[in-house]
Amino acid sequence: MRARAVVAVLVAAATLGVLTGRFVLPDRSSAPAAPTASPSHSATAPTPATGPVTERNLLTPTAFAAVGVTAHLYVRDRFGDGRYANAECAGEKTLGQTLGGPGAHFRGLMTAAAATSDDSTLAVDESAQIAREVAADAGSPALAQNYTERLALEEVPCQDEPPGHWVYGPTHTLALAPEVSASWMGGFEGKLNSTGTAPPGREPCGGIAFLRSGSHYAVLEVDACLGTAAMTAVVRTAVSQL
Repeated sequence: MRARAVVAVLVAAATLGVLTGRFVLPDRSSAPAAPTASPSHSATAPTPATGPVTERNLLTPTAFAAVGVTAHLYVRDRFGDGRYANAECAGEKTLGQTLGGPGAHFRGLMTAAAATSDDSTLAVDESAQIAREVAADAGSPALAQNYTERLALEEVPCQDEPPGHWVYGPTHTLALAPEVSASWMGGFEGKLNSTGTAPPGREPCGGIAFLRSGSHYAVLEVDACLGTAAMTAVVRTAVSQL
């Protein structure tokens, strides 16, 4: 996981005039901010995916506009291997090191056009990174389930960190249909971690999600400071589209 430069995010957001919705950083010194209402969604259950992953299976800026991120977002795609939001506390592995097998589709969503020289889906300015998704076809629903479970387990150590270190919160789950599900963990700043775990009753600031639809699987890291309702809405959109 790339370091969360919270102050830099706020400055960048103010410069762009996008202090709307949950993109505004929560007031950490007061009571938790009220979460943004989730956008309405169809009651029709999504159909489990089959076949190769294509760009149309990946999250788009529209999902973030729906929860208040109104800045123009640049979309950067590539195919191959690389780091997939596996945090330092989990070893910072590449997808190939964790799962083996063929490459995956990587998509970065950012508020600035400049990307790093070694990975076009990562913004040079970390505060410009809104989200990054890594998705692939496992070949079968059973293997996709296995992969998502393994990827989620890799991040469990990040739910217990020394006080003062950023930490992931408890796991939330979404089950949209048979073979279509997701789980996510919210991210919390180090200054909120006084006990070694996420503070109860506080809103997260983005996080990481693990998605599964049929034979497709994905990891989604959200760097934008989204609270519980907004994260749930984005994750729901992502797994429905996967």
